Amino acid sequence: MNILGIETSCDETSAAVVSGGRVLSNVVSSQHCHSGFGGVVPELASREHERMIVSIVDATVTEANIRKKDIDIIAATAGPGLIGAVMVGLCFAQGLAYALDIPFVPVNHIEAHIFSPFIVEGPDSRGPEGRFISMTVSGGHTLLAAVHPDMTYEVIGRTIDDAAGEAFDKTGKMLGLPYPAGPEIDRLAKQGNPFFHEFPRALTSHSQTSRNYRGNTDFSFSGLKTSVLTYVQKQTPEFIERHLADIAASIQHAIVSVLVEKTIAAAKNLGIRSVSVAGGVSANSALRKAMQEACMREGLALHIPGTRYSTDNAAMIATLANLKLSKGMKAERRYDIAPFASLESGSNRKG
Repeated sequence: MNILGIETSCDETSAAVVSGGRVLSNVVSSQHCHSGFGGVVPELASREHERMIVSIVDATVTEANIRKKDIDIIAATAGPGLIGAVMVGLCFAQGLAYALDIPFVPVNHIEAHIFSPFIVEGPDSRGPEGRFISMTVSGGHTLLAAVHPDMTYEVIGRTIDDAAGEAFDKTGKMLGLPYPAGPEIDRLAKQGNPFFHEFPRALTSHSQTSRNYRGNTDFSFSGLKTSVLTYVQKQTPEFIERHLADIAASIQHAIVSVLVEKTIAAAKNLGIRSVSVAGGVSANSALRKAMQEACMREGLALHIPGTRYSTDNAAMIATLANLKLSKGMKAERRYDIAPFASLESGSNRKG
């Protein structure tokens, strides 16, 4: 069964073909028109998706060495995301499915990240077995979930203000780094001292208000952003330039340590032996290393998708559709699916 996946939730236009559960192609076009604005401009994102989507779909079908008439099912992100961006991919996918007279499967973008460790590229690829703790962390989301073998899950923690990826980008902007600042902080931090300055880690055992921690599984990064802004304003430009790598490393350490501590604590508290990390921030090298070390120390199995599947991509969309179909979901010839704005819509979330 050949499944064409389409993803346009933010600023990546992507299409992929999954056949028999294995990725045959995954083409991603990242938008660069937002760099001068310090963030994604929704209107520009929608226009870029409109401009690129036909060529991206054609390229992924060609790379998979199939024809459009060989596609059995089309799946696309139906939300959450930038509503205009989502609608471009969703409407295109449903229109193509209608034209080909094949079923269409709407996919929840955040769920696709949660199940991205199941993406299969080769014979050695395999996802978590049994229950696992999923840490989904990106520019718009920081979510901790307990996932069950039947693909249902409970959200056990989420950010109460800013997402971790947003904290990377906004603090990077304070340091004068280009957007998106997350990868740049990762690069700089490799030459810096993570203990140069101690930035706050809210709602953790290391917090100055640790009495409010008590096993709290939620996240908060707004205090970190404020602390970095206050710190930078107190320094001279020369000081910032001289210690840029150290400050970047200190910011990264504050964010990564929170993500690791809460993920490991959730697994231990629930007696779950497998952990996964997904979403754009899971491409961060320090997070990967710290999570690997923590899981090894605690005897936990760790599953992280390859970096090409960490950021938004269509392989995870097609893979989730394939997983759902393998669990008995019926694909329908419905082409009137409307976009939705939250995780709760069109998801397998329990509770």
